[in-house]
Amino acid sequence: MSRRRSTAISTALALAAASLALTVGPAAAGTDPSPAPGADKLGAHDRALLAQYERQHATARSSAAAPGFATLIVAVADGRTAEAEAALAGLGAGVETVRTDESVGYLKANVPFGLVERVAALDPVVAVDLDELLEIEDTRADGGAAAVAAGRPDGTPPAAPSAATPDANPYMPTRETGSTEFKDAHPAFDGRGVTIGIMDTGVDPTHPALARTTTGEHKLVETVTGTDPNNFIDLLFDSSWFLMGKQQTGPTVVSPDGQAWTAPAGSDLRVQHRAMTMPGGGQQKLGVLFRDSDGAIWVDTDGDFDFTDEEAMRQFGVARQIGHLGTDDPATPLNERIPFTVQAKKVTATTTGVNVNVVTEAHGTHVAGITAAHGMFGGAMDGQAPGAKLVSMKACHSLGCSSAALTDGMIDLATKYGVDVINMSIGSSPEFNDGQSARALVYNRLIDTSGVQLFISAGNSGAGTNTVGDPTGGDKVVSVGAAVSSDTWWANYGSRTRDARAMFPFSSRGPREDGGFKPDVTAPGSAVSTTPDWIAPASVAETGYRLPPGYSMLNGTSMASPQAAGAGALLLSAARQTGVSASPAELRSAIHSTARWNGKADAVAQGRGGLDVPKAWSVLGRGKAATADAVTVSAPVCTPLSGQLVTPHRGSGLFNSCAPGAGGQGVGEQRAYELTVTRTTGSDRPVAYEVGLKGGGGTFSVPSSVVLAKGVPTTLRVTARPGTQGVHSAVLVLDDPLTRAVEQHTMLAVEAAVPLEAGGAPLTVTGVSYRNDTVHYTVAVPAGAKALTVSLDGLDEGSQTRWWAFRPTGVSGEASAAGTVYCYNGYLDGYGCDPRSRTYAAPAAGVWELVVESRRTSPLLANPYTLTASVS
Repeated sequence: MSRRRSTAISTALALAAASLALTVGPAAAGTDPSPAPGADKLGAHDRALLAQYERQHATARSSAAAPGFATLIVAVADGRTAEAEAALAGLGAGVETVRTDESVGYLKANVPFGLVERVAALDPVVAVDLDELLEIEDTRADGGAAAVAAGRPDGTPPAAPSAATPDANPYMPTRETGSTEFKDAHPAFDGRGVTIGIMDTGVDPTHPALARTTTGEHKLVETVTGTDPNNFIDLLFDSSWFLMGKQQTGPTVVSPDGQAWTAPAGSDLRVQHRAMTMPGGGQQKLGVLFRDSDGAIWVDTDGDFDFTDEEAMRQFGVARQIGHLGTDDPATPLNERIPFTVQAKKVTATTTGVNVNVVTEAHGTHVAGITAAHGMFGGAMDGQAPGAKLVSMKACHSLGCSSAALTDGMIDLATKYGVDVINMSIGSSPEFNDGQSARALVYNRLIDTSGVQLFISAGNSGAGTNTVGDPTGGDKVVSVGAAVSSDTWWANYGSRTRDARAMFPFSSRGPREDGGFKPDVTAPGSAVSTTPDWIAPASVAETGYRLPPGYSMLNGTSMASPQAAGAGALLLSAARQTGVSASPAELRSAIHSTARWNGKADAVAQGRGGLDVPKAWSVLGRGKAATADAVTVSAPVCTPLSGQLVTPHRGSGLFNSCAPGAGGQGVGEQRAYELTVTRTTGSDRPVAYEVGLKGGGGTFSVPSSVVLAKGVPTTLRVTARPGTQGVHSAVLVLDDPLTRAVEQHTMLAVEAAVPLEAGGAPLTVTGVSYRNDTVHYTVAVPAGAKALTVSLDGLDEGSQTRWWAFRPTGVSGEASAAGTVYCYNGYLDGYGCDPRSRTYAAPAAGVWELVVESRRTSPLLANPYTLTASVS
């Protein structure tokens, strides 16, 4: 078995050395659909990815042998992990299980391409994901585009944040969750006694605002990596791993490339010499020495081929050792002296890997600052939980994140490093997002078995319906969407807006494919926070200020999730200090039950609403009152992919995105949907629940109450009558008035589309889009249509307005990359996208969503437009 792994590693290293790039971006379109509706453990996305890997393997084989296997993330049925491992071994040569975690039903295996389908078919296997390289989304406000000379819509620019900025501020808007007032009222409930895991690109171990907690303890207690050279993706793309050579005897050792080095005395020395990617994308060739007897590591930081003038290092958590590469030039604003930490682990029975952990991206340090920074800019400005400690788990680098590394790292954080809550601001945006991926299922179990709650960003694929990502779709994960206040729009962007509170247009919307309730809550999605001082700071030109090295303004659901995770740390801190129980289920119940509803935002965008720390504590602080009886819901679902659900066309929420005449609802049509509601815990006596609605604009109606006997499925009728075209959504609430928590929130979502016909009348609408806001339209494209053509006209001079198309399956229909600079009239000439008229060839049949949006820099607060859509 280990021989097969060693062979694969050697082959992949040869590929990497020869600069053969394995492209693992989005899988090619038009691939075979899944074969068995309702029972597909692999899924169309992973099946397409497998075909892509096979094509690349075949292409590479003509010049150099490429491994013919994929790394699989396997979720196994409860209690059947050993059985699954044995079944994998029985598939034949080349199959190797490289990790097993029985408590969460997880296997990781390297499997030849031709056997992947057979793995998925094994009876103990519940779901299979292929390891893939996930892109780190650009969270800079302008995505790195050159600044545009644009006048501020309103007068004097905002002031810059500084040491004089109070803790309650709009730059780091923790106050919008109520946490600053919570900490003012309870100074000790500031996160102390709690450790937050940061699953990301790594955390700067030298940042002064991440140095100490409010009680003076070291804030960063460990920094490790979740990547693994056993994962083919990591091996090929993560250059921070050095696979150490054979044992040698000092004082002279020779690396595999023939370079001689001076070394300490010893007969158990291993040396490696290779190029490593540095911040900014450049390469630096490093020599690394490892001693077997005591695990000591030397890095030749000065490049003199001599290890005896270097410090012997060990993992950061052992002795808090930090090395440095390069020398700072005091004449430049950035720090050219780059810190690193080290880590060693057995890769195979005979191979040791040494990781030189250099933070190459700002993302993880920014996220860490949002959760727990203390004393930003040397003043009173803090993150959510300044008293909390941090553990950094690096699973990403400048090229992206391995999904296997994210899974391994998440399990390790929860089970090995003593964390109490974890934030992950990374995920994928699959077309089929029903919360049943292998990663989502493993994360659900991890929460239950470890007692650690996971907070994960909802995704930045909005503003279309059903764009929420994975594994944030896991039932027990707290999925967080990105909200923004008018105060933060002004402070961080220099932009005025109409509404005091709103959703960011980029924030991914729910529901899941099965109607599942995602996102769960929202939190502020923009923040000035900590970043490494060797990476250029980011700020918005229209604010009129520049941030110094060490700080950046970034935006995204990546920034919203750590606000929620930090808020969770505050609640756990309070619970521990008062002796109150706060299991993940109790914590979720308190957060979900008390979220602040925004009457101007759609349910599919905001979920239950904005996280509110004081209100959540009012429930959690009552102990058992935080946990309500379990109530499940089964509801009708009609989407282009709903036949592939575990129970075809049924899910945990009402979701109808089908076209009129194909199962969908037309404008003005009234339809009754029967939901099945079951109370599974609690009293043996019947319990009466109040039934209510949040949002929906009058589209939905429900009975005022329902009585549920324990274990008895009960029908609850929901009537929908959409009076206008578009997406109509609401939250169905079932609440026992005798408990403080809310028993059940269920998403209701119906898309009423305007049917289009070839040669028929187009949809022509006039409207007004307000700066930083969106307007949504839905059209039904018939089967066999050759083209869908959309145009945007009637714009006032200077208006920066665009539309964005979303396909019937909830993914973007645009050819250009998504982001905050693309396709706007009057801004960067469309940035590679025609902002006036676009044609979508051979459009998929079904309901297309067209989202009109006006940019934050538009000189007009109100932007009139005319949108036209037609098919041919």
